[in-house]
Amino acid sequence: MFSPRSLLNLPRTLRHASALSVGLPPAEAVVVDAPDAPLRAALTAAASGGYGPARELLAATRRDMQWERRSGYVAALAEFALHNPGWLDAWLTDEPENPDAVLVKADLCIDQAWEVRSAARANAVSRDQFQGFFALLQDAAPVIGAAIELNPADPVPWRIALTHALGTQASREVFDSYWEEAVARAPHHFGCHSVALQYLCEKWYGSHEEMFAFAEHAAEQALPGSKLHALPLKAAVEYLVVASAKTREKDPADGTVPQARIDAAIRRAQELSAHYEAGDPEIASVRNDLALILLLHERWSESLEQFRAIGVHATEFPWVYFGDPRKEFLDFRTGVRIHVARNTPFFSRPPQPEPAAPTAGAGEGTEAEHSSLAVVSAPFDTVADATFSGPPLRLATSADGWTTLVEVALHPDPARRGPLLAQGRLVREAGVFTTSEWWPALILHRAGDRRGFTLIRRGKHVAEHHWDPAAPVPGLDEVTATARAVAEVYQLDDIRPLTTVLRGTDDPAGRQAALLAALRLPPVPEAFATRAEALTDLPGARILARRGALEGWEAAGGQAVNPAYTQRRPKRWWALRLVLLPVLVSAAVYGWTSEDVLFVKPLIATFSSAVVGGQLVTAWRRRPRGAEGTVTRA
Repeated sequence: MFSPRSLLNLPRTLRHASALSVGLPPAEAVVVDAPDAPLRAALTAAASGGYGPARELLAATRRDMQWERRSGYVAALAEFALHNPGWLDAWLTDEPENPDAVLVKADLCIDQAWEVRSAARANAVSRDQFQGFFALLQDAAPVIGAAIELNPADPVPWRIALTHALGTQASREVFDSYWEEAVARAPHHFGCHSVALQYLCEKWYGSHEEMFAFAEHAAEQALPGSKLHALPLKAAVEYLVVASAKTREKDPADGTVPQARIDAAIRRAQELSAHYEAGDPEIASVRNDLALILLLHERWSESLEQFRAIGVHATEFPWVYFGDPRKEFLDFRTGVRIHVARNTPFFSRPPQPEPAAPTAGAGEGTEAEHSSLAVVSAPFDTVADATFSGPPLRLATSADGWTTLVEVALHPDPARRGPLLAQGRLVREAGVFTTSEWWPALILHRAGDRRGFTLIRRGKHVAEHHWDPAAPVPGLDEVTATARAVAEVYQLDDIRPLTTVLRGTDDPAGRQAALLAALRLPPVPEAFATRAEALTDLPGARILARRGALEGWEAAGGQAVNPAYTQRRPKRWWALRLVLLPVLVSAAVYGWTSEDVLFVKPLIATFSSAVVGGQLVTAWRRRPRGAEGTVTRA
């Protein structure tokens, strides 16, 4: 329920929310724990069974002693092998003594054990799960030992050993011995410190005080620019988000951390974030933690600044604590933007990010990496009539003549383009113009070499799917559920072709095209693969928007504005209203002049007359006149 105060803030929210989207990438471009280019190439090859790129990648990190990067690569490859083990098995068969292959195997053994246990609290884990968990951890011990022996200077096996000690409930003496070995090889290794922080936290084998003391000491000893400066912030996340209030109530002396300590952790993390460029994946995990902690303290503008710096690099933690990481990241980001808009005075300008310095390759090519296009199963006029006032939409009739293609029309001036319009807004607008309609809208997404779709019908999300060549193959149950939902909308009896198309990650563009063929939908224009706007060159393509939304288009080099929105109305539509209007007008006149008729009846007749008359006037103004180009709504 809205409070009077929230209603007063609504005009501010509506005025400023769109402007605050500047600097925020579209929702479809956000990927959780997105791999960098070298790792992505290794994962893509591994999906096809090849281990060569992964072998070269890890060998380079070992040769150059890039321990931090090596730790992240090993963790990502091990997680990928959890559901796609064939490439790693082939590597170990060919090179059983390769230190990199054995290291990935050691991390995989830990992942397999935690997969059995699950991430639930101990009281929610069954006895059988615990038995399987400890058995797999026992099997992992010799593999970790082999990884240590094959590369004695490597700290990453000791990071895995610390995680093993966490799971096996090892004593403090054992943990301390592992910790000494780790810091002897890399005193400032962030991965090892993160695992140690977990061991020392209250929910495992330490306390809140011990955890914060460890994190603050490590930050004080850290080198400039080291991620260890964000270790106290990780402690704050553990304390504020993970640790429950009930746990703190059990031991009040242990559970209370002064706010000044948390504020100091935030300041230190903000200073660290400022050392890195916006969008740098190296610092993404810190910025994700920082964005959450700031919004929990209702420091909305500062949190929005971190979301802008994060860009597309969402991370699994801390958002997984609230549900699906990607969904929670986007929901929290939207909430912060709305809060900033609501707290900005109506006639003030909301805070804007500093303009980024131009970089090589930036501009149109970068923008074209992400695009969305809706394939709507209805004629052009039907879709246009259902579209309400919103962002400018470009509509075009597809090759079959029965389907309409829709995209968000970008403003010709890049400085006036809202980054969220072309992506998330298209999904939202499809939810608007399909409401109460029988026809569905299939929104196709493209982000680099990734493809996907969102299916909307009657204003609701029906299904969603993504093809990522660097992602594990989705499970059969998940794919079958999606295929059934899509088949029901398009009235297909056999879901097997859809299941085949959805169950795979290779050739995303080909699978997206195969989906359209399976649904008996026309192919999309070739420009969809090369630029952000795919419909600009199609004959008959038109822009539908409110007149005010098109101001400045001509000055910026946009399409000429045609004041007539052309729409063909069937003859029966005109006949019905031309007959109905005189009847309603006569009823209204009779009602107002007669003394025996109640007040409500002539009022209803008058209102109905105005509605029908308005429809006729609007339809006459929008009648076809042979105009081309941009169309507007009054």
